[in-house]
Amino acid sequence: MAFCGFLGPVCSIITTMVPLMLGALVSGNPPRRLTAPGLLSSPVALRLDSVDYKNVLHWAPPLSNTTLTYSVQWKIYGESMWVEVQGCQEIQSLQCDLSRVTSRSREWYYARVRASSLLPANHSAWAFSRRFSPRWDTKISPPTLNLTVTDQGIVVHLKPPAALVQKLHKKLCCRIHLRHGSGEEDQYERKSCTKELALAQLSAGTTYCFQAQTVVCLQGKSSTRGPLRCVTTP
Repeated sequence: MAFCGFLGPVCSIITTMVPLMLGALVSGNPPRRLTAPGLLSSPVALRLDSVDYKNVLHWAPPLSNTTLTYSVQWKIYGESMWVEVQGCQEIQSLQCDLSRVTSRSREWYYARVRASSLLPANHSAWAFSRRFSPRWDTKISPPTLNLTVTDQGIVVHLKPPAALVQKLHKKLCCRIHLRHGSGEEDQYERKSCTKELALAQLSAGTTYCFQAQTVVCLQGKSSTRGPLRCVTTP
């Protein structure tokens, strides 16, 4: 076309799209979606899982594409500068451990990830995580629970969760649930997760089942119940 001389590439795009749109109108079919060559979709399904202050960002590849690499950045809420996460640049993994860079538990953070391809060399737009607070969003593990049967009854032994949880929360309590065969429960509150609970005057030949929870005393925040453990008295 004569007027394409000064329009250059723009004219080329127009002359490509017009026949496609006219053909769609004639055939009655909707026009095909035109995607710029080499344009990458962003990673999807971002989530930040945090258990006992181990903060791991997960994502899924766009369109099930497994031939891409990924780069992750982070920043503190309210700051403008994004910082690269060391060890999470041009990786093939679909997760990145942010525990080291998000170690200030009272701060709020954001993370973002983008996809890259080698041939052709290209990057996707950034995909962003929700705002995240280690202090409020981490899930605390239940304490480890062990049972010992003695001539006097049952002794419940507790081991608190990870050392980092104990360090960041000076006051950890534990809650013990005793389930009877009838389905009824008794509950025992312990001001420390290291103290044993001794139960005496129990019925002989009876099965008793226990579960335990970690409780952050000053917040009222608690873990889920741990595995059910049962013993039978002699």
